[in-house]
Amino acid sequence: QVQLVESGGGLVQAGGSLRLSCAASGSIASIDTMGWYRQAPGRQRELVAVITSSGRSNYGDSVKSRFTISRDNAKHTVDLQMNSLKPEDTAVYCCYAEINERRLAVVTYDSWGQGTQVTVSS
Repeated sequence: QVQLVESGGGLVQAGGSLRLSCAASGSIASIDTMGWYRQAPGRQRELVAVITSSGRSNYGDSVKSRFTISRDNAKHTVDLQMNSLKPEDTAVYCCYAEINERRLAVVTYDSWGQGTQVTVSS
C-alpha cells in the first residue's frame, strides 16, 4: 500500500507562516488529485486545498488568498504554504491523494496521511 508522510506542522503565532509537505511512497503508477484537509476538535473535517495532476487547484473559502498549494508529480509530493495564519487555522492537517498503485494491475484508491498538528497562538 502506498503511504503518505507529512511534515512541517508546529506552533506559530498569529500572522506567521508554516509550510507543510507530504510525500507519497510505494509502487506508484500515478497520482490524480493530491491535497490537504483539516480537522479541529469538535468540528468536521474540511477541505483546505487540493490540486490535480495537471495543476488545477481548489481552496476552501476560509484559506483563499492566504494558502498556496503546489505539487511535484515526478517526486509524488504536495506542499502547502500557509501565510497570515489565524488561531482558527489550528487543526490537524491531513494529506490526501488519489493513488493509482501498480500491482498485477493498476489499483485506484484514496490514501490519507497520519496528520500533522498546526497550532496558531493569538
